[in-house]
Amino acid sequence: MAPTQGPIVPRRRIADTLKRLRDESGRTLEEVAAALLISTSKLSRLENAQGSPQARDVRDLIRFYGIEDTQLAERLTRWVRASGRKAWWTDFSQTTATPGLDAHLAYESEATVARIYTIPLLPALLQTPDYARAQYSSHEPWWSAAEVDQLVDLRERRKHALAERDGLEPLKLVAVTHECAVRQFVGSREIMRAQLDHLVERSTAPNIELRVFPLAHPPLFSMSCMYAYFEFEDELDRDIVHIETHAGFRHIETAETVGYYRGYHDDLVAASLEPDESRALIRRIQAEQFA
Repeated sequence: MAPTQGPIVPRRRIADTLKRLRDESGRTLEEVAAALLISTSKLSRLENAQGSPQARDVRDLIRFYGIEDTQLAERLTRWVRASGRKAWWTDFSQTTATPGLDAHLAYESEATVARIYTIPLLPALLQTPDYARAQYSSHEPWWSAAEVDQLVDLRERRKHALAERDGLEPLKLVAVTHECAVRQFVGSREIMRAQLDHLVERSTAPNIELRVFPLAHPPLFSMSCMYAYFEFEDELDRDIVHIETHAGFRHIETAETVGYYRGYHDDLVAASLEPDESRALIRRIQAEQFA
């Protein structure tokens, strides 16, 4: 799959609209592609939000479907321009080589809410640079020292979504992390003390809700892997789930399955400690294990 080098939401809007227009016209991919003298694979990529939409192709499709000079045509043209903006993560091309990470960053940059679950590490957006560096350095020889520097810089840049975004409110983060992630030793006691201080402090921000899933609670169905549920406010945009593994990110778009994951995360939130209780537990663990 082609790298995600720009905003992904406009691409998905273009894809959904073009697929709907073709379905409404009663034509197949092959018929539309033949009429426009383009390849079927190119049209398929457009309808599946893969690659960067080209203004000429979308203009020709607008004409083919007979929607020139309409609000829909204007929106399609505007989305093409928006999809062509350079994304900040293209400056980290070496560090976004992990399959699916570029798309994950795109959704993180554009979603209204990120509902995440992490185990055995703390949420990436709430990690200190020293914690992240210790985590990545433990992966030697997979990462060189220079690559670790870039990975830490990338993680720091991701945090900007929680503070400010062009044309969007800061990302709302609803994070559930397993108690074992709070207890997991990463780096040194000094690093862990500072990390847990940071976790308590950042979790009081109005757009950050942090809950700890306690060891005392029986395990739930969806807590064996880390994942993020990206929620969008605009009714044009579909929510999506990214499951994180050591081999990269797997994305889930099927509406029914995405709906299940929203329920799974709601169950995790309900079974976890309240935010104030979570902070109190973090402080107790800090005093017991990392004093």
